Amino acid sequence: MQTKTRTFALMIKYLKQAEIDYDKWDDCIANAMNSYVYAYSWYLDIVAGKWDALVEDDYSRVFPLPFRKKMGVKYIYQPAFTQVLGLFSISLKGNNKLQEFLNAIPQEFKLIEINLNKFHIPKTKENINLKKNVNIELDLIANYNSLYSKYSNNLKRNIKKAKKNQLQIVEGIKPEELIQLFKENKGQEVKAYSELDYVHLGQLIYMLIHKGMAKIYSVHSSENNLIASALFVRDAHRHIFLFSGLSEEGKQKGAMPFLIDSFIQKHSESNITLDFEGSNNENLARFYRSFGAEENAYYGIRMVQGGVAIKALIRAKDALR
Repeated sequence: MQTKTRTFALMIKYLKQAEIDYDKWDDCIANAMNSYVYAYSWYLDIVAGKWDALVEDDYSRVFPLPFRKKMGVKYIYQPAFTQVLGLFSISLKGNNKLQEFLNAIPQEFKLIEINLNKFHIPKTKENINLKKNVNIELDLIANYNSLYSKYSNNLKRNIKKAKKNQLQIVEGIKPEELIQLFKENKGQEVKAYSELDYVHLGQLIYMLIHKGMAKIYSVHSSENNLIASALFVRDAHRHIFLFSGLSEEGKQKGAMPFLIDSFIQKHSESNITLDFEGSNNENLARFYRSFGAEENAYYGIRMVQGGVAIKALIRAKDALR
């Protein structure tokens, strides 16, 4: 058994970014049992810039390693606008395979902080801390009337209020308008995104639209004011509610419930899932659940590779966040 374990480990190769065959990489992501758009090479190039990878065999399984360096510590992190990453596989083989990949992460990466996709549940170990996160998803295979019947009463009232306010759905506003709407409203209190993140987001949206994988849906008031907007990204198995903006007027007039309900109505009776991307925020989670959506868990891991000195440096790094 020990010989087999060593053989498997040797099959997992660490590749620098310049060594990665992007065509084979993207083919693996496209055909993976647990495919997510976040893991495509072009997506990672935009949101992370620098990323290396673990690759098994001829790209049958892959594990992206987006990285940065701070205070002399090279670390793997979760880039903005990627909810999950981790191990992607054309044929799933359970959590033992995940552990092999985690063990294969080079020691030069002293800290690993990433969210793993829901198809793999990591094991708690001496150097690994786990955080259970909430994701909320709605299966769209039923007809619209069936889906609507599962909405909460409060949600139904807000949708009726939006219709009374004569709100209109508009497709295809510019990415810059969506980003600005967020920055002028929720962005004032959410400090998670840097200005560079917003630049990357604009580049990402244009790329997604170019590839036919995303649409921006917006809500305009009867006075033609932009009061809500959302980016929906389509990948192999889901529509992802990736980014949204909502003005105070939109909040008062029920614009976001109206927008999401319109999207559900348009895409009902399709064998695909609406992925709300969380949230750990209970107020947001309650709102997403009000559409009849269900909770699923995914795990974040924090793994330290190093001795006492490295752990002290990482604590100093954490203090500067």
